[in-house]
Amino acid sequence: MDLVDSEVVAVADLEEEEEDLVVLEAEVLVVVVPVEGGSEMRNLNKMQHLISRRSLLLLIVTPILWSLFIFNSCTPAGNHRADLKKYFDEYEVEGCFELFDLKKSQFTDYNPDRCSQRFTPASTFKIFNSLVALQTGAVPDENEVMKWDSVMRRQPWNHDQDMKEAFKNSTVWYYQELARRIGADKMQQYLNLLHYGNANMEGTIDSFWLTGGLRISCDEQIEFLKDFYLNTYHFSPEVVATVKRIMIQEDTLGYRLSGKTGWGMINAAEAGGIELNIGWFVGYVEKGDEVYFFATNISTAEPAPENFGEARKKITVKILRELGILPGN
Repeated sequence: MDLVDSEVVAVADLEEEEEDLVVLEAEVLVVVVPVEGGSEMRNLNKMQHLISRRSLLLLIVTPILWSLFIFNSCTPAGNHRADLKKYFDEYEVEGCFELFDLKKSQFTDYNPDRCSQRFTPASTFKIFNSLVALQTGAVPDENEVMKWDSVMRRQPWNHDQDMKEAFKNSTVWYYQELARRIGADKMQQYLNLLHYGNANMEGTIDSFWLTGGLRISCDEQIEFLKDFYLNTYHFSPEVVATVKRIMIQEDTLGYRLSGKTGWGMINAAEAGGIELNIGWFVGYVEKGDEVYFFATNISTAEPAPENFGEARKKITVKILRELGILPGN
């Protein structure tokens, strides 16, 4: 069923909450003392005395209230871990990491400035592409086999494949065909609906997430993964369940790790004069009733070292172990 064409998308109502402004008012007690020749003066003195006491109280309390307000407003909502840099240094890459604990509604990150910077999504876009392809009927399910076009590429890609295998092998030609079947109009509608990165489809329908204008940050990857996992946009439950199945990388008694890697390029003009390799590993870990969403982004100058591909996941796993989310040292 096509979500955009046949369903009314319910947008959450924005509720405006008005905060009561507490105003401290000084009450003035006027005592009339019937003393001849001095009653007005006594009343005035009592008024001045009461006002002075109230004014002093306001002078003491107001700075305290403001300091508490400023402290609460400026206190970071998450946990910044500069010490996680060691894992990126180990592989001689620049990068960032972000994690969201769904149960505690708490972020942990390394290099938060970079976490807000957008990069090409590369093959992490296969999560989105799979979701939309199944929802729109571009393929009926994950078992639909697509014929190989006989063009020689990487060895794991050179045969007929279904979505399960294509996702695992990160088969580009398969997902390019999915995008063509979805079409530019519907693809743009879903990019806008799900607020996926900058939603920019500059380039061709079958390459805009690889060499075109689509960009996404770690912050936005986390939001997309969370919305997908919780089915915020009311996709078919079976569609969401299917994409969750094909994303599983490790399934043990203690945890389940699901995710997708990506590897793309940013040209020298965009990257400040140096052609950059961009690496991703995004996904989530399920442990009982706990869910942790993560996004790791790394980069290095071209040519990339031999260990760049493995660095994406290895850095992530080492961090998840240090944070106590995955077992091991």
